[in-house]
Amino acid sequence: MKYSYKVSDAIHILAYVSIVPAGNLSSNTIAESIESNASVVRRLMSNLKDAGLLASTVGAARPRLAKPASEITLLDVFKAVETNHDILHVDPRTNMDCPVGANIQQTLNDAYDRIQSATEKEMQKITVQEIIDGIQKRRQQNIS
Repeated sequence: MKYSYKVSDAIHILAYVSIVPAGNLSSNTIAESIESNASVVRRLMSNLKDAGLLASTVGAARPRLAKPASEITLLDVFKAVETNHDILHVDPRTNMDCPVGANIQQTLNDAYDRIQSATEKEMQKITVQEIIDGIQKRRQQNIS
């Protein structure tokens, strides 16, 4: 199974822009922090901008949060960068002649819908500001 790191990388971008506003905010520099490719960072930044979470000026490496970090939730970020908003996915291939195979997809879909709803509610409660605060706290602990 291949995992998507889009959400964590997008949160990383938002935190970086907020924590280092006077630093070099080029996609290359941010990509170095994420240990990714600058084109991946530019694509994520474009998604964040389209979602109204990030603002930028053409020709200037000065991205900034489009609204306070306390108003940006992890659900906002998730919906901005993930094309498929489903957390869990049911295997579409099952044997319809099997008593389990013929019934598991809808049964799992019902369960997964409950999980999706609960996950989204939790993601709505966590803001990018909380992530930034956690990063800053850990930075201070590492300095001490």
